[in-house]
Amino acid sequence: MNRYRFIAVEKAHYSVAQLCRVLQVAASGYYAWRHRPPSPRARADVALTEQIRAIHARSRCTYGAPRVHADLRQRQQRVSRKRVARLMRAAGLVGRPPRRFRRTTDPDLKVQVGDLVQRQFSATAPDQKWFADITYIRTWEGWLYLAVILDAYSRKVVGWAMADHLRTELATDALQTALTARRPNPGLIHHSDRGVQYTSTAYGELLSAHRARQSVGRPGTCWDNAVAESFFATLKTELIYRHVWSTRRHAELAIFEFIAGWYNQHRRHSSLGYSSPAEVERRTSPVTLAA
Repeated sequence: MNRYRFIAVEKAHYSVAQLCRVLQVAASGYYAWRHRPPSPRARADVALTEQIRAIHARSRCTYGAPRVHADLRQRQQRVSRKRVARLMRAAGLVGRPPRRFRRTTDPDLKVQVGDLVQRQFSATAPDQKWFADITYIRTWEGWLYLAVILDAYSRKVVGWAMADHLRTELATDALQTALTARRPNPGLIHHSDRGVQYTSTAYGELLSAHRARQSVGRPGTCWDNAVAESFFATLKTELIYRHVWSTRRHAELAIFEFIAGWYNQHRRHSSLGYSSPAEVERRTSPVTLAA
């Protein structure tokens, strides 16, 4: 069958007789194949490929086979991941794997705060552990800096702020947004790297005022804050590196739409069983959310 397909593709350059002779197949067999109707399996593959294309397009052309497969399963489609991968290869559809982590902040090596997380990145309920970090985006106007706070339970971005500077206000603005939106109970663990914004007096006082426990990773070790670093890798791979940003405002609007309109609401996470942050929090009982 593959030889017949090859003949169908190459017959624009060579005669069918030549191709059949080289491939050692009968010309009558090729013409019979050409007029044979597609099999039920082939027709099903065509229909499934169209669904896969739609899911891939909705993901902003970022989903690979695992996330496309999870989306299909949620739609009650009984299909194997290998079949999804095969059809994606045939259609030329690929995901966008994240790049490696890179530390982006200057560590304060004198801080005495310890690591309360110890690379235990999961949580049993919302607002038990938050992870904070800052990254930068290049625009033609200059750098745009983004501070985020993510919840360990749902991987939702619960607070963020953007500015053209790296002063402490950038980090405190993101934290205040998260505190206002979530109103966590006392005992929340807030984890970050040792960036000077997070070890500042102002930031520590804001955490203390809400009875949150501050935690920082080891110097120069991005893996201690892997939840935030993983989000930045996703953001840059799926949005930032795919565009040229003429102005900071242009980048700000796109980042806002990515976080609020796509990442928090729809993007599937392998660490969440390929659910989105919104799905995870919807499955959480009101009692748990208020606890």
